[in-house]
Amino acid sequence: MIRFNFIMVDRTRASYIREGEEEYLKRLKRFVSYKWTEVRPVKITRGISDEEVIRKEGDHIIEKIEHGDYLIALDKGGKQYSSEGFASLIKKLSDENRGQVCFIIGGPLGLSEDVKKRADQTLSLSELTLTHEMVRLILTEQIYRAFTILERHKYHK
Repeated sequence: MIRFNFIMVDRTRASYIREGEEEYLKRLKRFVSYKWTEVRPVKITRGISDEEVIRKEGDHIIEKIEHGDYLIALDKGGKQYSSEGFASLIKKLSDENRGQVCFIIGGPLGLSEDVKKRADQTLSLSELTLTHEMVRLILTEQIYRAFTILERHKYHK
């Protein structure tokens, strides 16, 4: 069974988004084992530049990556897939026995260049700008959808 590690900056604060995440994570247990790893955000203040915030958060993320992990960084400039194409990617990673696949989600300012360079792939969920909290919810739903596509489950019509 493929293993996922969701590595992201901060926790989900909006209760309605957190409820959606919890629902899809509960559904995912049937298909995959996973870890939900939240790293400490860097406080955005006047005395620190956006670049420094992103770099420090990137360092926190890199600390959570294990040797041999396959890294997929969520980024607006990443590759976009259809739901069926994303399901094919999940199947390919599973068939190749990639070990642990890490989905990396940055904070409100995005991901550091160091994290993006380490990633095996970058993924964009939409051309629209999404909050980092919404990305978590949409990603978990799309991963669940991918597994239902692969199993020809009625969820995906």
